[in-house]
Amino acid sequence: MKDCRNVVIAVNGSKDVLVDGLKLLRDEKCHITVVKVLPSYEGDLSMVGVKNIDDLLNSGAEKEISAIMEIAKTVGAKVKVRLEEGEIDEKIVEVAEEEKADLIIMGAGSQNSIKKFFLGSVLDEVTHQAACPVLVVNDQRSSHCGFLYNFCGIAT
Repeated sequence: MKDCRNVVIAVNGSKDVLVDGLKLLRDEKCHITVVKVLPSYEGDLSMVGVKNIDDLLNSGAEKEISAIMEIAKTVGAKVKVRLEEGEIDEKIVEVAEEEKADLIIMGAGSQNSIKKFFLGSVLDEVTHQAACPVLVVNDQRSSHCGFLYNFCGIAT
């Protein structure tokens, strides 16, 4: 990973990807951007008693950023955090392009095969759309396989 100067770590529900990604990059001199993509919300929350959606979303964003920063601090890494809203795969690729990323690190996720068949997977979409290599970290701790490397054709 010597040639990686700008790295994007895409965080899904689990923070394991962030921890593993930061550990992998511990000895590297690179700029790390952590991106968390929130799906767009289209609906009426007033029916469930939410009065001010902006306050709700902002407090969630602050908690998310704080959690990411705390993990980075624990590992001893400096990161830039970006919270984005939209289609997850498109936003990850967009952030990677904007940050001029040399590498994207993301988790394998845990979609079941039926859901993958009908909806596709974020991982598949990102690896096909990204202009840089994608390192896939197995974020299922119960698995015996530590890391699954997918460098889009680059030998490991």
